[in-house]
Amino acid sequence: MMRSAWERAARSPARGFSVLEVFVAVGILIVTLMALAQLTAMSTRANTSARTTTSASLLAAQKLEQLRGLAWGFDARDRPVSDATTDLTTSPPSAGTGVGLTPSPASALATNTAGYCDFLDANGRGLGGAGSAPPGTGFVRRWSVNALPQDADNTLVFQVRVMRVDGAFASLVRRLPEEARLITVKTRTTS
Repeated sequence: MMRSAWERAARSPARGFSVLEVFVAVGILIVTLMALAQLTAMSTRANTSARTTTSASLLAAQKLEQLRGLAWGFDARDRPVSDATTDLTTSPPSAGTGVGLTPSPASALATNTAGYCDFLDANGRGLGGAGSAPPGTGFVRRWSVNALPQDADNTLVFQVRVMRVDGAFASLVRRLPEEARLITVKTRTTS
């Protein structure tokens, strides 16, 4: 006996997906896509933070090199020589108008102190030094110059702190995530 197509379809096993299976599959897909979106956002934030930290570190190293390049030694008659007039808040540094290697106030790393602070744009170009950040400031860079207590006449300690403007007025004690701090010493040498 011949069966109709209708009867054959009714008796054969189903060959598609049920609505429930479709909803479960779509739910799994949505959860997976949301997790990937969050992972992408986290990755982007981490890369941006790493870029900022790297820039801050390079800017701190640049300032340390400027400080180390100033005269701090002995002349031909073995008398101490110290540059106390170079202005490091300008780019390039200018002679005769700054504080050079003059010891800094105790708060130089915590506050914007004239002669021990400069401002840079987001690309690291100097905007000068002043009491408050000019428009377009991306980073604030502060430094201190202090004598090493064990050899105060011949050894200086340089510290540089570079922060994004967001964290520029944070306290000295708390280290910021995208901040760079570098420290070095310089000892007098014969010229």
